[in-house]
Amino acid sequence: MARNKKMKVVYTFPSTVQALRMEQCCKQEELDGRLIPVPKQISAGCGMAWAALPDARVSLEEMISREAIEVEGVYEFLL
Repeated sequence: MARNKKMKVVYTFPSTVQALRMEQCCKQEELDGRLIPVPKQISAGCGMAWAALPDARVSLEEMISREAIEVEGVYEFLL
């Protein structure tokens, strides 16, 4: 059975350290999302990305700014 794809916002990182820091901060602040392998449609330095529903984008970007997490790219597409 095929999985229904949903629009997601995807953050990529220059290093695994930044990706893991994103995961830790999101868990602490109870923000939506999870670590995933970087989708084949994009390339990133560390091979890990954070995926969340688009309605979480503002909260995520506020946290990224506040915690000074280094983000390589931000994308929106169906996953």
